[in-house]
Amino acid sequence: MPKRILPLSDKQVINAKATVFDGGGLYLLVTPKGSKLWRFKYRYAGKGKLLAFGSYPEVSLADARQRREDARKLLAKDKSIDPGEVRKAEKASLVANTENAFEVVAREWHNKFSPTWSESHAYWVLRRLEQYVFPAIGSRPIADLRGQDVLKVLLRIEEVAPETAHRVKFVIGQVFRYAVGSGRAERDWTADLKGQLQPRSQKHHPAITDPDDVAGLIRAIDAFNGTYTVKCALKLSPLVFLRPGELRKAEWSEFDLDAAEWNIPIERMKLKKRIKEERKGEKHLVPLAKQAVAILTELQALTGSGKFVFPGARTTQKPMSNMAINAALARMGYKGEMTAHGFRATARTVLDDVEELSFSPDIIEHQLAHAVRDVNGRAYNRTTKLPQRRKMMQRWADYLDELKTDAKATPLLKAA
Repeated sequence: MPKRILPLSDKQVINAKATVFDGGGLYLLVTPKGSKLWRFKYRYAGKGKLLAFGSYPEVSLADARQRREDARKLLAKDKSIDPGEVRKAEKASLVANTENAFEVVAREWHNKFSPTWSESHAYWVLRRLEQYVFPAIGSRPIADLRGQDVLKVLLRIEEVAPETAHRVKFVIGQVFRYAVGSGRAERDWTADLKGQLQPRSQKHHPAITDPDDVAGLIRAIDAFNGTYTVKCALKLSPLVFLRPGELRKAEWSEFDLDAAEWNIPIERMKLKKRIKEERKGEKHLVPLAKQAVAILTELQALTGSGKFVFPGARTTQKPMSNMAINAALARMGYKGEMTAHGFRATARTVLDDVEELSFSPDIIEHQLAHAVRDVNGRAYNRTTKLPQRRKMMQRWADYLDELKTDAKATPLLKAA
């Protein structure tokens, strides 16, 4: 008669210094280094086999016994089932699901494509995924997700940020399409969600375009009592027609103040990737009015020893915050009426509408760095119509000075 093995107690497991047996094939293997490992001995197809149940105390005595009973039930139910092979299959499935989880695929997609994006765009794409998507569906295999799973995430976002919900939907769609291409998903489920979210609001960057109001804004900027670098950025914003990111990331190496020119590498401009590739190595030339040169000359005495024209408040190794100008405008009382990006719309509208200015639209568009092309479909180069653009930039700067001192600004033609 085989020797009867008494079940182990928790105290025996805790104090075990050598291998001890619990019965039914379960035992605790104690290694020379003191590790305690649960093992289960069983026979399959006439051969002795061994199954690992994990280590103690991570796997308790009760847990180990439960795993033993599960394995014995499999053997009793079907003699053709090997518990060891079932365990291997479960592990393989777990690994596959983990490697193909939505978060894993999304981060892989982000790592692959983010080097071609702007720094801020790459940051916000990942930030929104981490904030809204990963906590909800990040751990689930992307192949198991369906349209309803995505919609639940988007509807929760829509409750607090409707516009963000649309942006997140677009990003999730890109991740799905990437997964389809790599064989980890069958389709992009966001395509089925058309019309499920509130329509996107057609918002534009707030901008002041009435000359009388522009005059008040310019006077307010002159009276701004914040930091000197932010004040200079505010004063320069209406004079250069640039996007906020292009302005705040300005580097002193891009300027030739003697020639009154600012040459910005195309790679640093916010343009479509196709246009950047088409114009790779070129620079966007910004003729500087004498007023702009004067602002930069004064600022150079303060920040000229560093890389950035407008360094950050905490470190000179980075440009100033992307919120600095908007925050300043809000402090000045222009929240909801004017933004850093709005200076472009101000120039575009007033230059075209005011009779005493009324510059050709293609000159304005070219200076705005829009995709202006000639009759043959070719993009104009950096020196196209440069004399006219220099004249426009100086006349525009002079006009803004006139607005500050005139009691009544010149009315818009369209308003008249």
